[in-house]
Amino acid sequence: MTTTSPQGRTELLRPDRSPVRVLVVDDEAPLAELLSMALRYEGWEVRNAGDGAGAVRTARDFRPDAVILDVMLPDMDGLAVLSRLRRELSDVPVLFLTARDSVEDRIAGLTAGGDDYVTKPFSLEEVVARLRGLIRRSGTASVHSESTLVVGDLVLDEDSHEVSRGDDSIHLTATEFELLRFLMRNPRRVLSKAQILDRVWNYDFGGQANVVELYISYLRKKIDAGRTPMIHTRRGAGYLIKPGA
Repeated sequence: MTTTSPQGRTELLRPDRSPVRVLVVDDEAPLAELLSMALRYEGWEVRNAGDGAGAVRTARDFRPDAVILDVMLPDMDGLAVLSRLRRELSDVPVLFLTARDSVEDRIAGLTAGGDDYVTKPFSLEEVVARLRGLIRRSGTASVHSESTLVVGDLVLDEDSHEVSRGDDSIHLTATEFELLRFLMRNPRRVLSKAQILDRVWNYDFGGQANVVELYISYLRKKIDAGRTPMIHTRRGAGYLIKPGA
């Protein structure tokens, strides 16, 4: 399934509308965190592993829809990890990361069953784009034209920009709509102020975090006033939306 983000980028979802799952396997913690952050911004669910054994264990429990796999790991190389992953998940697409750029290395990775190959250093945008292509070709995410987001009794139509809760229509400004859409695309997930600023405002206004608090308060007055609250604050972490109890 694909849907359109506030910036016009299509987002991939599983056929059951749950987030796409990606396993990132890299022993360089800062790099793994950057990759994970970029993938979470896509709305995907991400797990990390720092070595081959951890990758196999995590894949068994997590059942990822795609894997980003570093070729050089501390306990075994990526080709050996791929072989073990294929025993558990025979069809999962795998994107190799490597510092080696020889034709022989590329052939070895692809021959072993890897689906694509990115050489370090790389851009996060390239990795995300290649992974999106792998996921779509694998059939994990199917195309669907539905544009309605639903969380509890709150409904948002992305095409008509209409919002309602129960039987009540709710009028939102353009910015309020984009903020609510981002929250509803990530139900039950705590979103930090930095994530919200980046996705909704793109820091164009100067990056003042208090604008997030201001617009959250606007939404609460329109969405939650007189009703069971759906928008919640996690002090020191961020905000989330979930169905009213």
